Amino acid sequence: MVTFDGSPLTIENIVDIALQKQAAQLSPDSQFRRSISKGSEFLERLLVEDGAIYGVTTGYGDSCTVAIPTDLIAELPKHLYTFHGCGMGQTLSPPMTRAVLATRMASLCQGYSGVSVELLEQLALLLAHDILPLIPEEGSVGASGDLTPLSYVAAVLCGERKVYFQGETRETGDVFKQLNIKALTLRPKEGLAIMNGTAVMTGLACMVYERTQYLSKLTTRLTALATLATKGNAHHFDEVLFQVKPHPGIQKVAACLRQDLHAGEPPRNPKRLQDRYSLRCAPHVIGVIEDTLPWARQLIENELNSANDNPIIDAEGEHILHGGHFYGGHIALIMDTLKNVVANTADLLDRQIALMVDTKFNHGLPANLSGAQGERSAINHGFKAVQIGASAWTAEALKLTLPASIFSRSTECHNQDKVSMGTIAARDCLRVLQLTEQVASAALLVSCQGLELRIRQNELSLEQLSPEIQSMFKSIRNISSFLDEDRALDSELGAMVDAIQKQAWTLYPEADDA
Repeated sequence: MVTFDGSPLTIENIVDIALQKQAAQLSPDSQFRRSISKGSEFLERLLVEDGAIYGVTTGYGDSCTVAIPTDLIAELPKHLYTFHGCGMGQTLSPPMTRAVLATRMASLCQGYSGVSVELLEQLALLLAHDILPLIPEEGSVGASGDLTPLSYVAAVLCGERKVYFQGETRETGDVFKQLNIKALTLRPKEGLAIMNGTAVMTGLACMVYERTQYLSKLTTRLTALATLATKGNAHHFDEVLFQVKPHPGIQKVAACLRQDLHAGEPPRNPKRLQDRYSLRCAPHVIGVIEDTLPWARQLIENELNSANDNPIIDAEGEHILHGGHFYGGHIALIMDTLKNVVANTADLLDRQIALMVDTKFNHGLPANLSGAQGERSAINHGFKAVQIGASAWTAEALKLTLPASIFSRSTECHNQDKVSMGTIAARDCLRVLQLTEQVASAALLVSCQGLELRIRQNELSLEQLSPEIQSMFKSIRNISSFLDEDRALDSELGAMVDAIQKQAWTLYPEADDA
């Protein structure tokens, strides 16, 4: 159970809620709830005493100079989420939607947004019953926050629009009636508090981080498999060699490869001095991810645990502070960075696949790693098309690495004249991850085929390999058998992607403990 009480949360907390590994609850602690109530009570008192509060008695954004008649103030939050109901594109997946809900609740629980406990309880109910707003992916520029996508959360809290519930798309009002949930009526400032923040980009960033972290380890294991399949030089990963280039990430990757490949003392006269860069320099490519991840965690978790709407409500000091904490620049930067290093991983794996299928470079394996024998080898083409597909996925991933954050557009009558594009960067990064995981699925099939061909040619035995390599090889063979006659491989590639995304293999736990 993850308890929301304003204390710091981790990326893993959000991912666990998103994947339903842990439930979420709002803290019952009376002191926490009192601290939340102070904000909305201060706003209500100030409204009576002063009569002028941005987004409560005024219009929004460039319309802040428009005074709202007293008898219409209560309707303003509804209008905010209503006119922002213009999202387009695909809807966020259920895990991503849970991540968004959890991320928004984390921010509001900081106690600086002027919301009621009842609003937080309603958000907690959505998570508890897995009532998921249908949130369109497109429409946020990432400053003034994720206004349009988060309007779908606000509307659902109030019993409007559509949700995904128990495997079906349904009207929110019908689901609320079935579960005896009362629709919320937003108080002054609560529309802004829900919508005027970075919850969509940050929730997606948590999912990106977790998948990138696993992909880095998987690419390390794939490099070991490719080295074995091509009779590569395991001593490219020598400990003494890596002591002189002290990036922690590349040292960690090299250590994992030494473990996988039983690499001891390097021979004085190896059969082949140097492998091609996609093998020899793999720690230097993968290590960039490993050295980026700690920095990425810091930026993502800082954003996750921030109050990021506007204005900020200081109930203790009785101040209303106008600023720009909805600006998603840090998330934009880290998403643009991670999509670059992830796409470089796709490129690395694509080059390794190319080496393994090419008789000029695979050191004695058949063309395209076909397992066909005799005259049937003439009509079988093995992994020829898989290599083409992997290159196509890689090219598309690389194409998407142009930073989204450089495409700031002036919007909303030039009030939002410099924006982060953080949500677009996060969506791009998720697409790059999907494409790279597809390349990794191809690399798994190709490298296991190459390894099995070595075994069938009596150049290796399974027992010679590390227990971790043996276990992974057997697991992959349960999904995809040896390719002797050509067959369609799309379903097997899809099953491999599914296994990757479910993190089916435990990879280098001792490296995490080090």
